[in-house]
Amino acid sequence: MGSVRRSQHIKCSPDKAWQIIGDPSRLHEWFPIVSCRVEGNKRWISLANGLVFEEDIVLVDNYLRRFQYTIVNNPIVTQHLGTVDVIDDGHGECIAIYSTDMKPNVLALGIGAAAHNGLLKVKKILEGTI
Repeated sequence: MGSVRRSQHIKCSPDKAWQIIGDPSRLHEWFPIVSCRVEGNKRWISLANGLVFEEDIVLVDNYLRRFQYTIVNNPIVTQHLGTVDVIDDGHGECIAIYSTDMKPNVLALGIGAAAHNGLLKVKKILEGTI
């Protein structure tokens, strides 16, 4: 199984970061996708090339500040679990961590690159530099 993890230190409180990062309907604000739609425990994300991915929301834990989802009903992705955590750094700021485990292995690399770009963007948003 392909596994990637990206992280970014963010100069804001974990609770403030979680308001954006932990909200499944706000992914398009910081992750490199064009739109997302949430209905119950389902989410659909649209990429710039027109591809749409259906996802099951597995977990939204406001106490742990952990969000998990899995890509479903996709003929190419045979196994997937994405996890986003917002961790208190102990100094009033936080670390955002985005990890993905998936098959086929090579597809994890694409999500890893997107996660890197997304975490950089959410850092700028939360730190007020964009």
